[in-house]
Amino acid sequence: MLVDGDPVAMGLVSSLARPEGNVTGVVLSTGTLTGKRLELLKEAIPGAVRIAFLVAEDPGLQRQVEEAHQAASSLAIDLRVVPVHAADYDGAFATVAAQGPSALCLGSSSLFFRDSSRIIALAAKYRLPTIYELPVQAKAGGLMAYGSNIWAIAQLALTYADRMFRGAKPADLPVERPTKFELVINLRTAKELGLAIPQRVLLRADELIQ
Repeated sequence: MLVDGDPVAMGLVSSLARPEGNVTGVVLSTGTLTGKRLELLKEAIPGAVRIAFLVAEDPGLQRQVEEAHQAASSLAIDLRVVPVHAADYDGAFATVAAQGPSALCLGSSSLFFRDSSRIIALAAKYRLPTIYELPVQAKAGGLMAYGSNIWAIAQLALTYADRMFRGAKPADLPVERPTKFELVINLRTAKELGLAIPQRVLLRADELIQ
């Protein structure tokens, strides 16, 4: 499997190290980078006092929201959590815009990855500086992203599938999590938004989209 969320909390496996069943695979994200993304967004836009946090309705929702509130408290951020109901992105972004945030942090969700183009377009429409879950989303036009490389994870998932095809039992294969995370900043999008990302943040980026 390739899952976005915590497979233990979702009841898919007993533990990451010992799945103890017929399911194993690769975790795309457990949402544990939410605090780091808020921190990076605050550093990129120092004047951001109010930040919206867009979340999907999925099993990892509560954990992400709790982590976001903890990070926001330490960063002196007025966090506004906005859920997306039934993929109504127009309604969600209208709600976000009405609250007047300086920026937007996207929660971790496979639905948000699937609908990246729509979300990126709406962020541009409302001129909302947004940090995304996956580097590929920044490369597609999002302002910035911090997370794992989706292509490297997909390759790992294929390796797992091959091992099981050759006879390995899922219960004997621990659930893998990404260990390397990339910060990607799209300077074209920053220019369109009229943002000057601080040099200290640019120097930390793994890739700058010119």
